[in-house]
Amino acid sequence: MLDGGPAAPVGGADLVMRGISKSYGGVHALSDVDFASRAGSIHAVLGENGAGKSTLIKIISGVVQPDRGTMSLGGNPVRFASPLEANAAGIVCIFQELSLMPDLSVADNIAITDPPRTRLGLIDGRAQRRQAEALLARVGCEDIDPRERVRDLPLSRRQMVEIAKALGRHPRILILDEATSALTGSDVEKVYAILHQLRDEGLSLLYISHRMHEIEELADTCSVFRNGRHIETFKKGDHSDDEIVQLMIGRDWSNVFPPKPARTSPPEPVLTARGLTWPPALRDISLSVGRGEIVGVGGLDGQGQRELLLALFGVLRGVAGTVSIGGKPVKIHSPASAKSPEIGMALIPEDRKTEGLMLPMGVADNITMAALPWLTKHLVVDRSAEAEKIKEMVARMQIKVSDLDAPVATLSGGNQQKVVIAKWLLTGARIILLNDPTRGIDVGTKQEIYQLLRSLAAEGAAILFYTTDYDELIGCCDRVLIFYDGRVVRELSGESLTETNIIASSLNLQPGEIPTGAVQ
Repeated sequence: MLDGGPAAPVGGADLVMRGISKSYGGVHALSDVDFASRAGSIHAVLGENGAGKSTLIKIISGVVQPDRGTMSLGGNPVRFASPLEANAAGIVCIFQELSLMPDLSVADNIAITDPPRTRLGLIDGRAQRRQAEALLARVGCEDIDPRERVRDLPLSRRQMVEIAKALGRHPRILILDEATSALTGSDVEKVYAILHQLRDEGLSLLYISHRMHEIEELADTCSVFRNGRHIETFKKGDHSDDEIVQLMIGRDWSNVFPPKPARTSPPEPVLTARGLTWPPALRDISLSVGRGEIVGVGGLDGQGQRELLLALFGVLRGVAGTVSIGGKPVKIHSPASAKSPEIGMALIPEDRKTEGLMLPMGVADNITMAALPWLTKHLVVDRSAEAEKIKEMVARMQIKVSDLDAPVATLSGGNQQKVVIAKWLLTGARIILLNDPTRGIDVGTKQEIYQLLRSLAAEGAAILFYTTDYDELIGCCDRVLIFYDGRVVRELSGESLTETNIIASSLNLQPGEIPTGAVQ
């Protein structure tokens, strides 16, 4: 709703915030923040988890109210009492946590707030499908059937439906919170093109991402937040990536990845797979992971990497081939058998919110969930031992939480991911499978996870690490297996482990065959 009379826009800015503060108990989420964004511009909002970005976005979109401060839109003072009011003013958000209803169709989800109706006031199903088809075509997803249930779509397709839904609301200000984190490479390119087009059409876009290459590709202007304060706003190109990261974390960003140990001989194999086949995703996969080794899994998204991890963890049915642990053949029929002491395997899943956590449950309960059999005596949980283990894990993972009984949903994304990892470390796993674990995680937490992985390897763990980030493959991993069309097409290590070789192998090319411009 509009408050009072008009106020002049600041320097052509469409959205202006002055002196915004918001506290939760004794925690200052935002402290006296000034912020402005322009129409026809992509404005990146940067900072670690807990820096204040989410609170800023929630205030703009009417989810929460500021304790102090003012906000104006197009020169008119505004204060939104609800997201509906913000939507009516043209402010639309695309959050990392999707807002789709899984049991409804794609068309129902896209038109859910304002479906087309017949003269009798009934929902016009045909018009709704046509509207959905047009919006899906706009985001380059003509292959999605508007009649399909959202539940049956992979995560990347759901994210594209979320973007189509947002465009259907005709935004004036579009806010994107890690909007590409779940997308495949081809879909990311589509989103880039859409955002550039929307900017050229005069929209104001606020873009939150922890991926520096996305900021370089998209942003016209950047604002850095740290500990609830606005640190600096600058034009793209004014700061290097290293300088931006130092602004975000307030400390030196040197030695991002811990050093790799020198090896004089191959490590003792802990996990060995031979001839794993699960058509069409997996085709005769053979690999090994040694004691104290971090083996990366790379390649273009959707080449069988995720299915490999699920097959090893006993999730998939009908997988051919053999798996050995410590040289002994084993049968892994389910995740329960995978995590048993005889095998000792853990899987950090792709989507922490739906596959790794019970969001309404407390932090403590989530940490001990997978390890309860180890904390139970005579069918009764040993609460003293449980409390001690929880304390150890919170300290080791540096989980920032004031109340261990608070729902894990209240934690930042980075701390939620730490809880997922803590849950599996508590089982004493010696084989750790990771499915893109730093997706949507701030740079500071990423560095902590890199240090953790190397320390776990130093303690003897065998780690299989799938990531879509080339820097992680190069900086974290001792060896990297490149997947293409369900097969391992190349192994890279040492001096051959370069971005050029990763890209060439991902395209099933030799390095000299890389198309001009493929490596930025």
